[in-house]
This record gives sequence, structure tokens and C-alpha cells, in this order.
Amino acid sequence: MRFRASGKGLIGVDITSATVKLIELRRVGGTFQIDSYAVRPLREGAVVERRIRDMGEVADALRRAVESARPASRNASVAVPASAAITKTLTLPASLNDDEITARIQLESDKHIPFPFSEVAFDFQRLGLNARYGDQQDVLLVACREQDVRQLTDALLQAGLAPAAVDVETFAMERAFEEVRAQLPSPAGSEECVALVDIGATMNAFHVVRNGRITYSRDTVFGGRQLTDEIRNRYGLSLEEAGLAKKRGGLPEDYQLSVLEPFLDTLVQQVGRSLQLYYTAGRKHEVQRMVLAGGSSVIPGLAERLAQDSGMDVSIANPFLRMRINPRIDVQTLAGDAPAMLTACGLAMRSRP
Repeated sequence: MRFRASGKGLIGVDITSATVKLIELRRVGGTFQIDSYAVRPLREGAVVERRIRDMGEVADALRRAVESARPASRNASVAVPASAAITKTLTLPASLNDDEITARIQLESDKHIPFPFSEVAFDFQRLGLNARYGDQQDVLLVACREQDVRQLTDALLQAGLAPAAVDVETFAMERAFEEVRAQLPSPAGSEECVALVDIGATMNAFHVVRNGRITYSRDTVFGGRQLTDEIRNRYGLSLEEAGLAKKRGGLPEDYQLSVLEPFLDTLVQQVGRSLQLYYTAGRKHEVQRMVLAGGSSVIPGLAERLAQDSGMDVSIANPFLRMRINPRIDVQTLAGDAPAMLTACGLAMRSRP
């Protein structure tokens, strides 16, 4: 759902259960430049299952992120979770123009959208002529409840940002993954099936990407917050201290066996289960490699354990490797946050020259 032209720079804003992340990208020649970015924590419970429950907390965290990043642009793009969006490919007469397609969608909304049309925000994109029928065109329809769009845009407005577009998380991740895929060693290509495992604070999402599209997804309620809470409770640390220790180590000797290993065992088992279910669902294309994303993807030993268990090459996503970086940005800090920035990056990549 586009509101206005995004201009030369665009801020991608990703609101998760644990953090608010923003990144500002600008086209420079044939690539992107990162002009600003910031990550700020959220109080537990402010966002639950990708839905905002405490608007004041989210808006305040986003304001602090904007103050820290000091972006040149104010235009921002956000995303509704895939679970909140209806995505369908319609086959319509090729002769229909945009206004006529809009009218047809409104007229036939009860066939495609499972809630009252008066509550709907929708957009569509022409995909070209239908492969089978030359007088028909394929049209991608995306719809969600208008209240979901309004909630996200209100958060942007309260932080002093201008809503430029509302996307779907899946599309944003696909856009950013193109940058990641280009870095994979040969013979990686668009035909190759890649498992993209996004490990967040409370959820881990298993996606299979082929031909640039996510063809299979499965979410599991288990993420890095479980490990953070275990560290916090066992060693008497604050939430922030436990989060840093989780990534950097430096914990007592019993940590590896008593805390980290059981967590890794559970997470590796869940990823393996998701891979099994992908094949059980009748998917014929073999997954050939795995890419980890999300804030918990950098937990020491995780990539190695998954490689051993799956027999695949496992790497950690960094969508920024080929991009230019504004000199005022701390490159090392950005690299540490990069695996968790896929959605924000994909949203900011909507910017145009």
C-alpha cells in the first residue's frame, strides 16, 4: 500500500517483539548506500506475535531510534506480518486497466478476502500476460485489515516519520535475500533452494527460497529470548547484560553444558523438524544450503551445529556486504546487527533512484 513517492532515500522500519530497527538506504549508481541506522530495545509485551500492544512504548523506542540515527529522509516503509496479509494471484482479462482492476476486485472481494471490504486495505501489481491464456493477465492482490495498516502508520507518525509504504514482511525479506544470495558461493543461483532460518527473540521462522520467492514457511514459538532468560535467571544479570553475554560469551564455566547446549539441541531439532515437514508436504526441490538470519543467529556454535546436523553449508546473512556505508556509521556495530536487519533492509530497498 503506497502513500507517496519515497524520493531518493527511504527508511525501512522493522518492529519486532524485542526491538525496533530502522535503516536508511539511498541509491548510488548501481548499488545502495547505507546513510543511517539504529536498533533500540522494546519492553517485553509491547509487541506480541508481531502485533503492537503498547503503542506508547513502540513510538517512544522508534523516536529514540530516529534521534540516534539522524536520518536525512523522513519517508519510511513498514510491513505487516505475513500472517495478517492475504496474497492471491488473480487471472483477469488483459484489456482491464488499473481502475477497472480496482473495480473488479471491489466487486468480487467476497471471493478473495475473508473479512468485510469496508475494513480492507489492498493493493495489486500486474504480473504480465497469463502463460496459458494470451487474452488474460495475472494480477497479484495483497490485502489486510485497514486497522493493521493504521496502527503501523500511527507509530511512524508519532515518531516524526512520514509513511511512504506499507509492505508485507515476506516481500521485504525476499528483496533483501537477493543481496544475500548474490554473495553465496557458486553454484548458488536463482534455481537453487535455500533454507532461510530467521531466529528472533520469541519465534524462529523457517523459509525455503527458490527463484527469488519464498515457497514454504513454518513458524515455531521458540527463540533467543529463552536463552536470554535462562542466562538472566541463572547468573543474576539484567536483561541487557544477559543479551550481550549470549552473543559475546564470558559466562561461568558451567554455561556451555548446563545452559547453551540444551538450547542449541532444542533449536537444531526444531529446524530439522521444519526441514522434514517441508519434504513431507510434497516439496520436490531439494534444499541445498542454509542461511541464518535474526538477532539470535550469531549465538556461538549455532551455525556449526546446524551444519553438522543437516550436512549443508550454513552461513549467516549480511545483506550489507556489497553496499556503501556512510562514514559516520560504525561498521563493526552494523556488521553485528546485520543478520537481524533483513526485513528493515528489504523495506528500505523499495527506494528508487
